[in-house]
Amino acid sequence: MQIMLINPSKEELADFGEPDFTIYNAGQFPANRLTTGMTSKTSIDVCFEEKEMVILGTEYAGEMKKGVFTLMHYLMPLKGHLSMHCSATACPETNRSAILFGLSGTGKTTLSADPTRMLIGDDEHVWTDTGVFNIEGGCYAKAINLAKETEPDIYNALHYGAVLENVVHDEDYNVDFHDTSLTQNTRGAYPIEFIDNAQIPCIAGHPTDIIFLTCDAFGVLPPVAKLSEEQAMYHFISGYTAKVAGTEMGVTEPTATFSACFGAPFLVLHPSRYAELLAEKMKDHKVNVWLVNTGWIKGGHGVGERIKLKYSRAIVESIYSGKLAEAPAETDPLFGFQTITEVPNVPSDILVPRNSWSDQPAFDASARKLANLFLDNFETYKEGTSAEILAGGPDPT
Repeated sequence: MQIMLINPSKEELADFGEPDFTIYNAGQFPANRLTTGMTSKTSIDVCFEEKEMVILGTEYAGEMKKGVFTLMHYLMPLKGHLSMHCSATACPETNRSAILFGLSGTGKTTLSADPTRMLIGDDEHVWTDTGVFNIEGGCYAKAINLAKETEPDIYNALHYGAVLENVVHDEDYNVDFHDTSLTQNTRGAYPIEFIDNAQIPCIAGHPTDIIFLTCDAFGVLPPVAKLSEEQAMYHFISGYTAKVAGTEMGVTEPTATFSACFGAPFLVLHPSRYAELLAEKMKDHKVNVWLVNTGWIKGGHGVGERIKLKYSRAIVESIYSGKLAEAPAETDPLFGFQTITEVPNVPSDILVPRNSWSDQPAFDASARKLANLFLDNFETYKEGTSAEILAGGPDPT
């Protein structure tokens, strides 16, 4: 946790006093499955009244950092600030930021490791009245199949002083990032200053762009689409992606999932409260909002292929440069968003999903299925949601 959280200075530590919050981490010691409501040997319990958290049955450092994140999801909205499960980068010239929302496996850490941008952080941030700041002092990246050729910044950051979890190495400590014999959920944690272009302290101005990353296992969503304000709120509350093999225990192939605000397990208040804060800040700062699919193209999982990382990078770079703000687009007949049809350095034949499928009737069926999954999921949030936001969802009729 000295890597993952921001450490106090010697002066701050000398005058620290009593802690505001205490974490008890029991590591391997399991939770009692016979306890009422307990379904697993792993348990993370938070009590705001006692200002304590107890972790049982897991050794992932990520449980502690997510526990602190949950605490911030309670404290920050009370001050009118938006706590966000996202990565953030900043333009070196203007210090304006960009925010990338996304669940594990969607590319949030990978796409934020961009040598042309200043890194603010890869996972947990707060949007205040003055800009964006990183809650953490480190990064917690997936290490499965990590290679210097594809992810040089993360690969180079995992040197002495970093912490690796569940990786396999030989007697000389040469790590095999492709070996998943222990688990596919291998991890690397490193101080943010191990990234050459990290901005210290990790603070930046208001964002110019918000990107919702999704790994669409159906192959239905386009590589990039521009969202209206109402569509942005709908997709933020929906938080669609796929559970990808390697991110959760027992998941061996992608399955559709929805996680409110792209971080449902960490939400303390109703999702609408976070959505309201996002809407207010989007309006105040005139932010462009994008949906970027880092999942399947040319067909669903098992038929199509995962979009190449270099294409996703090219899309994000074009968003940062402002080139996509006025790019050619066509309205998706089901979801209503503006599908971008021309992106520099990305083949145009993959940008409109239906055109890239060899079996277009199969595409239509998959698209209607996904649209109905969105609608079914949103039934949970329908009550108390404005008609404008509801209109931002798909229309499969």
